[in-house]
Amino acid sequence: MPLPETIAMRFTEDDAGYVTVRPVVKQTFRLAELADMVVSVTGKNAVRVQKIFRAGTVVYNGYRYWWDGFAAKEDEITGLLALFPDDDPARLFNPANVIAVSLEIGGGPQRSLVGIMRREASAKKLFRKRSPWEILLKAAQDSTPRYEKYSHADRADVYRVHLSFEMAASLLKQIVDASSRVLRKKLAALQPPAALLFFSPRTNSVRAGTPS
Repeated sequence: MPLPETIAMRFTEDDAGYVTVRPVVKQTFRLAELADMVVSVTGKNAVRVQKIFRAGTVVYNGYRYWWDGFAAKEDEITGLLALFPDDDPARLFNPANVIAVSLEIGGGPQRSLVGIMRREASAKKLFRKRSPWEILLKAAQDSTPRYEKYSHADRADVYRVHLSFEMAASLLKQIVDASSRVLRKKLAALQPPAALLFFSPRTNSVRAGTPS
């Protein structure tokens, strides 16, 4: 039996297993849209994608989706996954393409990421020579960002810059001092980051429909 071309979806806000009275919305997805959403959760893992298709449910961006589960053969899954980007360590870092930076705080089970979008960090304060975004890109310029992976969740190539404690403390202070009130409130209580992650999207990635 061939894979369905369209899938009748239902979704609602996810309440982590609690009983909810939130409305259920119905929407029809193309197979490529469902695959895109599932791969954002699983990565290009054929076994996990196959299991989720069969189970008929996934949590994505704070919403729980479900549908009538269906079986898929291994070669069918492989064909679907071939449409999605792979890691590309040869891809050069281009600061002009970066749309977000995450500050990596701590490590191991205590690791957390605090994201900064280009649009929220590009404004320059009065009497300040650089915006927070320019300060972040200067940190990349002073180091050599190392290619890490392609993130299907973020639909972007990820580059990492490791920071010494001294560098991180100085950088965080510079960013906070140059930030708007809203961004400063977001960053002021943070510990110095252990690393910076730079996110550079690819122009040919496909995005599934997401509730607004």
